[in-house]
Amino acid sequence: QVQLVESGGGSVQAGGSLRLSCAASGFTYSSNCVAWFRQAPGKKREGVAAKYTGALNTIYADSVKGRFTISQNDAKNTVYLQMSNLKPEDTAMYYCAAEPPPCAPRLTTKYNYWGQGTQVTVSS
Repeated sequence: QVQLVESGGGSVQAGGSLRLSCAASGFTYSSNCVAWFRQAPGKKREGVAAKYTGALNTIYADSVKGRFTISQNDAKNTVYLQMSNLKPEDTAMYYCAAEPPPCAPRLTTKYNYWGQGTQVTVSS
């Protein structure tokens, strides 16, 4: 059984920072595809960051480039989303996703495994 659990969400003021974590059980992130998505009320789920954990290559949505960073810690079997200079429009439920190989990092929603999400609220 594969389980992804997000944590680190919360309420912050505009310009602040948060680091989201996604810990995996029954799944090893090393050499797999991982991604972060977000969904605001009434909006479609949006891919914000993705990477292949066996390489340094990363993909970011234009809306978060320069502000968000996706990374991993293989020893902890955890992926992260470091979010800086947060804006009110970043307010959403954030989800992590993963898929075993063969795979390629992407910002589409076609991933095998999903977490339950963690809420991020940015006040103006």
